Formats: sequence, structure tokens, C-alpha cells
Amino acid sequence: MQVKEFFDHAISILYPRRCPVCDGIVAAKEGLIHNKCKKIIKFAGTVTCLKCGKPIKNREEEFCSDCRKTKHYFDRGFGVFRYRTISGSIYRFKYSGRKEYADFYAKATGEYLGDLIKGLKADAIIPVPMYRRKQRIRGYNQAEVFADALGDELGIPVRNDVVSRNRNTVPMKVLSASQRRSNLKKAFNISRNDVKFKCIILVDDIYTTGSTIDELAREFRRHGVNRIFFVTLAIGQVV
Repeated sequence: MQVKEFFDHAISILYPRRCPVCDGIVAAKEGLIHNKCKKIIKFAGTVTCLKCGKPIKNREEEFCSDCRKTKHYFDRGFGVFRYRTISGSIYRFKYSGRKEYADFYAKATGEYLGDLIKGLKADAIIPVPMYRRKQRIRGYNQAEVFADALGDELGIPVRNDVVSRNRNTVPMKVLSASQRRSNLKKAFNISRNDVKFKCIILVDDIYTTGSTIDELAREFRRHGVNRIFFVTLAIGQVV
């Protein structure tokens, strides 16, 4: 047994992996998730909005109702899972220290969207930043943890040093769509003017109205990025 394999085995004994769906202990032979739990979570699907990636009911429509009435600054987005089927998992990932879930998330994203994401030929994956003080309190930025795992899975560079969040904005879940947009005005700052990208992929945990992704995309547009895409773990339900 090689050193890394021995180390990984020892860690798995001391800190057994948890299933990203039920949070129960997963035996090494089962991989990253219980087989029975694979049936619970649902991918976004094949009939989705051509702008934000949100599932839509009407196959005749190209865009969801939100994207038909809202100007977005990103080119296109992709969600991996339907929110309601993965919400509990993401909550533990964010607030209960279950960073190990990122390995499953990245693998699932690679299986579901890997070829499409690689085809974008992005210069970098960039996670949506957290306000520094908030990140210190939580201990980590869940978007960054997912982005790092996704970058490893797909072989795309991850840049965590390009953009920062300079305001501690109000939690988005308590705001209306218009309030969310106002809440994020001037919230982000591109901190590396010497880095020039033609195409980037923004990564976050959840997409609802797109306010966060939009504000960040607008800032990158101002700095000359031509093509901006996003990938989120969860995306809103069928509309």
C-alpha cells in the first residue's frame, strides 16, 4: 500500500465519510454516497432555461419566466441538482462542517456537466467570495470548497485570489428580488488587475434569482472578461 493510500485509509477509520444525503456513515466500498440515497436527489434535468439553467415545464419555451424579464450579465448558467432534493445536504455543507460532501458534489457535476463545462475552455473557475469576517466565523467558504473539488475533478485552474467581498451584505433569503439587487451594489471588488481572463466560470452553492451571480458578473464585465458562465450546486424548481 502506497503512503497516500495508507494515509487516506487511516483518515477514513478515524473520521469516517458521511453520506451527503442522509449524513450516515458510508463504508469505503460504497464510495461517496449510499446507493439508496442516490435515488433521492434529482439532477436539474434536460429541459432547462437556456440562460440560467433553471428547470422549465414547457418544452416549447427557451427561457424561464425570470430570464424573459430580467437582464443578466452572465452568458449562461448551469445548476446540478434541483434545490428541494439537495437542500438539507447543502445546509450541512455550509453550516455543519461537512466539507467532505464537496467530493461527491464535484464527481456528480463532472458526470452530469463535465463535457459541457470542459467545452467552455474557461481560463479559470472562480468561487463567489464570502465577506472575510463571516468566513472567519464559519471557518470556510462553501463555494470555494466546492470550486476546489470541481477544479480537481475537471482539471480547470481555480482562482481564489481574484475577487473579494467588501461588504457584509444582508442574508439574501430574507429579501425580495429587487432588495437583493440593491443589497449587492458595490459588494464585490476585483483585487487582481494584472490577471486577464477571456472566459471564466463562477461557482456558488445555490441559484435563485441570480442577483449574486449577476453583480459579480457585471464587475468582471467591467474588467474586460468576454465570456462568463456559472455553475451552482442547486437551482430553483421547475417554472
